[in-house]
Amino acid sequence: MSLGYWKVVQSAHSDGSAITAAAATSALPTSAKCCMGPLVHIGQVFRFRAWGRISCVVTTPGTARFDLRINSTVVFDSLAIPLNTTAQTNVPWELDVLLTARTLGTAANLMGQGRFSSRAVVGSGAAGTSGVGAELLPYNTAPVVGGNFDGTVYQQMDLFFTQTVATGSLTLHQYMFEMATFE
Repeated sequence: MSLGYWKVVQSAHSDGSAITAAAATSALPTSAKCCMGPLVHIGQVFRFRAWGRISCVVTTPGTARFDLRINSTVVFDSLAIPLNTTAQTNVPWELDVLLTARTLGTAANLMGQGRFSSRAVVGSGAAGTSGVGAELLPYNTAPVVGGNFDGTVYQQMDLFFTQTVATGSLTLHQYMFEMATFE
């Protein structure tokens, strides 16, 4: 029987930039972008967890979308998550994504699934009146394997955020990229 544990590969020690534009933008501070090493076996597992604050407005809350990229290849896409039509100002959010290696080599890929939780999610009520909403990811569709990347070399992992309208904002405060390790 082997003993397993999560090893933190990278974390943030400062906030990411406040994202207000309706375009895909890196949410990580430059110093926190991590290098993912070569994949060593099928079934290798990674976890990407992030926390921060988000705001959305009543009339045009738009959607939130997260994607994890290895260099420019999208290896996980949350798809567009509808935001609350009740205005939310600087409320906490949490993103938790599990990635599992499906293939190795120069055309490696990962299967990803996760969860986004925040009062900014549709269906969340005002603070003190109900719980926080959560959406399973990818939003409203079956999970799929992400894009292929070269899994034989070190590559940069980055988290991007996109909102459909420039009426809200998102700031990342903390994150951890972890790798499952077994002895």
